[in-house]
Amino acid sequence: MARLPESLHVLRRRDFRLLFTGQSVSVLGDRMVAVALAFAVLGIGGSPSEVGIVLAARIFPSAACALIGGAVADRASRRSVMVAADLVRVASQGAIAALLIGGAAQVWTLALLSGVAGAASGFFGPASIGLIPEVVPAEELQPANALRSSGASAGEIIGPLLAGLLVAGAGAGWAIAADAATFAVSAACLLALRLPGRVATGSGSFLADLREGWAVFSSRTWVWAMVAYFAVANLFWGAWSSLGPVVADRDLGGAAAWGTILAAVGVGALAGSVLATQVRPSRPLVFVALCEALFALPLGFLAATSIVALLILAALISGVGLMLGMSVWESTLQRHVPADSISRVSSYDWFGSFIFYPVGLAIWGPISAAIGIHASLWIAFALFALAILSLLAVPAVRRLPWSPGPAPEPPVHTTASDGPWPD
Repeated sequence: MARLPESLHVLRRRDFRLLFTGQSVSVLGDRMVAVALAFAVLGIGGSPSEVGIVLAARIFPSAACALIGGAVADRASRRSVMVAADLVRVASQGAIAALLIGGAAQVWTLALLSGVAGAASGFFGPASIGLIPEVVPAEELQPANALRSSGASAGEIIGPLLAGLLVAGAGAGWAIAADAATFAVSAACLLALRLPGRVATGSGSFLADLREGWAVFSSRTWVWAMVAYFAVANLFWGAWSSLGPVVADRDLGGAAAWGTILAAVGVGALAGSVLATQVRPSRPLVFVALCEALFALPLGFLAATSIVALLILAALISGVGLMLGMSVWESTLQRHVPADSISRVSSYDWFGSFIFYPVGLAIWGPISAAIGIHASLWIAFALFALAILSLLAVPAVRRLPWSPGPAPEPPVHTTASDGPWPD
């Protein structure tokens, strides 16, 4: 292979290239669904509240199944869990596409099948976090996660743009059909991996494994404080996801405009993920919190203006913050959490981070009906900013170093000849 910059040396690893390719392609399809599903609901006569309900139906099962998925991934083959999840998503997304293309879709069927896809994602996510350390050594985790973020960022750019064009030109069903195909590509890449043997850690009962994962999670203040922040922040971010398409449909020009704004998130995310291959903050969680402040900007802009160019700028900055922060956060987890518990700990991360997101998707429609869309967006933005300040007030978050220190030496046990007995 041609000489690569040091930050890209991880691409020399065949298995990482396969993993990177499969997940990048599937993210492309997922970002198409973010646009297509909302406009599919509006296209069959759904209300803003029903848009939020369908989007929530996709997210809530994902969060609920993450706990089970993490324990399963630590007990069994992480690759097998991910392949099975991909195949379920091929089937569920294919069914949604068929209903939309055939003109037989209803809000409840979209919600139900989206829930199936979301449940599969709940198994896939924690397993994917745990699989990375099986594929690359510890010193390459940061560039590996940054490159994965780069692939996701490319999907953030191309997916919404392609979805907007497909929704406008052919219909939402075709965008979701493309998403189904991307999961098939992901499964094929996973099956081609040559992984080293791994001894599954689950020797006790399933509930015992969950309790052990909880003990590792809850014993680290910085972990549960960050996850609590993500949970609250996603509750407020639900206003962007559920009200943004409605604002776009009424004031910005429709699906194409909204797709362009979301694509700008991808452009910024691509820049952020490239930067993430180089960063090594001495206080990684402070760095993540500052990145979150950038991520929150589009909420305020959407509340303040209907000028698409300004919204695109805010979305671009948001994408930079998103991928910089998430790359550093995932690498921090992988460095500081024991390898045999990482999938379970990341499952609690997934569960906690997303459990309130479907609530946010569901509540902002009714709130906007009561007080207005722009007032709702301003409230969500202000609460998001308050959550970031609260996170920075936690000492364990501010003080966590880049890498764990050396393991403490075992205590020296004294005898009578070594000194006096304790009182």
